[in-house]
Amino acid sequence: MKYISNKIVCGALSMVTLLGTTSCGNDFLKEDAGHLYSDALLEDESGALKMAAGLYGNIRWHFGYEWAYGITLYGCDEFTNGADLTAEPWNTYDNRLNPQDCTPALGAANKNCPAVSALWDQMYYGISTANLIISKADNVTKEDSRNKALGEAHFLRGYNYYRLFCQYGGVVLETEPANGTVKKSFTRASEEETLNLIIDDFEKAYQMLPKDKWRGNGTWTKYTAAHFLAKALLYRQSERCASWASKYDKATDLNRAISLCDEVIAACPLASDYWDLYAKWTGIDCPNEGLSEILMAAEHNEDKTTQGRFGNRTYNYFDPQFSNFSGGWVQRGQYIGGMDFQRCRPTEYAYSVFDNVNDARMWKTFKTVYGLNHAAKKDADVISQNGITADQVPDLGDEGIIFILNKKSDARFDGNPYGTFGRGGDVHSFVNPLTGKWVPNAFVTFQDGKYVLNTYTGNPSTSNVFCGINKTADGSRTGEKGDAHRDVIMARSGETYLVKAECQVRMGNYQEAINTVNVLRARGQWKKGENRSYYTDGSMAFLKSDGGITDNSTAASITPKKNKDKSGKQLTNAEAYAYSMTHTNTYYLSTGIAETTDASDLQIKSYTQLPAEDEAILKEIGATSDYDRMLNFVFNERTRELLGEWNRWDELARTGLLVKRAKAFNPEAAPNVQDRHMYRPIPQKFIDTLQNEDGTNLSDADKKAWQNPGY
Repeated sequence: MKYISNKIVCGALSMVTLLGTTSCGNDFLKEDAGHLYSDALLEDESGALKMAAGLYGNIRWHFGYEWAYGITLYGCDEFTNGADLTAEPWNTYDNRLNPQDCTPALGAANKNCPAVSALWDQMYYGISTANLIISKADNVTKEDSRNKALGEAHFLRGYNYYRLFCQYGGVVLETEPANGTVKKSFTRASEEETLNLIIDDFEKAYQMLPKDKWRGNGTWTKYTAAHFLAKALLYRQSERCASWASKYDKATDLNRAISLCDEVIAACPLASDYWDLYAKWTGIDCPNEGLSEILMAAEHNEDKTTQGRFGNRTYNYFDPQFSNFSGGWVQRGQYIGGMDFQRCRPTEYAYSVFDNVNDARMWKTFKTVYGLNHAAKKDADVISQNGITADQVPDLGDEGIIFILNKKSDARFDGNPYGTFGRGGDVHSFVNPLTGKWVPNAFVTFQDGKYVLNTYTGNPSTSNVFCGINKTADGSRTGEKGDAHRDVIMARSGETYLVKAECQVRMGNYQEAINTVNVLRARGQWKKGENRSYYTDGSMAFLKSDGGITDNSTAASITPKKNKDKSGKQLTNAEAYAYSMTHTNTYYLSTGIAETTDASDLQIKSYTQLPAEDEAILKEIGATSDYDRMLNFVFNERTRELLGEWNRWDELARTGLLVKRAKAFNPEAAPNVQDRHMYRPIPQKFIDTLQNEDGTNLSDADKKAWQNPGY
C-alpha cells in the first residue's frame, strides 16, 4: 500500500496475524492472547488507527486463491469451467458441493478445490478484530480519530457479515470480543436478524467515515459505506427475503437506497473511459488505481513486508490455455499479463449479451488477439501442411491466436470461404482476409447459425479454447507464477448506477431505470475519432516504452521458455512482449463493418423496446412481464458493465434468478442446479464442534437444524 505508510500497515498486519490465527472448529471466534497487547494499543489515538488499518488486510483474502472465482463466478450464467477442474463442484453443483470440504479423497480434482468453510472462517477473523476495536474505541478521547477507527471497524464487520449472509443466509452473530475465551455454544441468527445487523453496521460506518480518502488510495469512505448500505437495503426488498421482508416498507427502503446511490454518483464520478478502470493499468500504484469511481479495492504492491498471508492471484483465472493448444506459436511468460490456467470460460451468453458493433466495453474487456512470439515450425512445413502460399506465412508479431466474436446471425464464415478454423497443432487453412496471413490459431464464435467456440477441443464441456477477459492482467510480475501487484477493485460507482436502476425497477419506474442505465451505456459507446481496432491491457506495465511506469526488471532476460525467431535466435522477455502485445483486436473481422471513426450509439429510448441482444435473452428465459423483463435487463447490463467482477453468484441468488439463468446459459451447471443452491451449505466442521450450553454434544437432529435445507 503505497499511500498508507508501511510502518502502520506492517504493525497493523502484525496485529491481524495475532488476532487472526484461529480456525473454524474448537477455536471458532477465539482471539489469540495477543488481545492483551491490542488492549494497550487501543488506549491511544495512534494505536486505534493502526488497529483499524489492519482491517484492510482482511479483504485481501478474497483474491488469494481459487475461492476468488469459485464462490463468486462459478455456477452462474457468465462463466463455466475450462478443462481445469480445480473448482468444478462450485460450477456443476454436483454432490461434491456439500457441507464437507471437498478434498481429493472426497472427489476433488486436486487439493486446491475451494473449501466450503473458507469464507466462513476468514470472515469471522475480520469480524473478531472489528469487535475488539469497537469495544475499545471509547478509550480514544479524540472524536475524529475515534470515529475513523469505529467507522472502519463497523464497515468491515458489516461487509464480512454481508458476504456471509449472501452465501449462507442467517449466521452466528458475534458483536463482542471473546477476550481469550473459547466458545462452543452458539445461536444461529435468522436472516432478518443478520441483515438488520449488516444494515446497522453500514449505517454507522456511513455516519462516521470521512468523505475523503484520508489514508490514500483504498481508504473506505462515507461513499464506500453508502454504496453497500444501498445494496443491503435493496437486498431486504429482494426475492430471497420475500418470506419476512413485508414488515419493512418497500418504498422507504428503496427510496433510501436510491438517495444513497445518488450521493455516491455525485461524489464519485465515473472514469471518462472504460479503458481506464482495468485495461490501462500501467504499473504498481499507477494513477488509474486512484480513480474517483473506485469505492473499494484490495490493495497490493510489490512490498513483501506489507503483503500479509494473501497475495493477488487473480491474473491466473481468465485466460484460455494458449500455451497448450497454440501448437507452440504463443508461449507464456510474465510479459503476457495473465497465466493460462483456464479456470473461467465465458459462456455463449457472455459473448452474445454484447452489441459487438456499438459497445466498446466488449472490445475493452475481451482479449481477442495474441501475437505470435515463437516460430514453432519452418515456413516450408507450414506451407505444405496447411495448403497456403509463401506470402501467407506469418512471422513474429503477426497474429498467433485470434478469436472472432461474431453474432449467431453472421453468415460470412459459413462454408469456410477463408479456410478452415483450428488450433495450432491441427491442420487448418484460415487466412485472415484483412491481413492476408495464415493464423496458426483461429476460432470463430458462431458458424452456420451455431455456437462453435467450445468445439475446437474434444469435449465442449471442458474446452480450453475460449476468449478470455483482461481485467486482472498484470505485466509487473517478475516471476511467471508470482503474485500480481495490482489492486483488485471490489466496488465502484459504475455498479452504484445498476443498484439504483434495480431499485427503480422494483418501484415500477421502468423508464427511470433505463435513463439511469443509459449513463453507463453512454460511457460504454465508441467516441468520435476512437480507433475501434486498438487494444491494450495491463500487460503494458511490462515496458516503459509501451506505456508502463517502468521497465520490468526481467525485461532484458532471455525468455525461460522457447521463444525463438525463424533463425533460431532466442528472444529476450522484452522482445517476446513486443511480439505478443500487438495492440490490435478482431473488431472489424468480427463485425464485418467498414472501418469508421464515428461515434456509436448505445442509448435506449424506451423500456418497451430493448436492444436485440436483450430481447433474445429474455425470450430464452421466458421473461414476459414488464417487471421480469426489466429485472433481467438490469442483470444483462450488469454483465456488460461488470463481467468478472466477483459478485455474480451473490446477486443472482439475491434475486432468485440463479437457477433460471444458470439452467439457460451454463450447460455444465444446468443438470444439477436447484433452488437449494441459492444458499451454500453451513460448514460441517463447524457444526461438528458445537455443543449445548451445558457442554453436551449436539444430537443429530440438532446438527440437522443448523444446516441449510437440502444439504
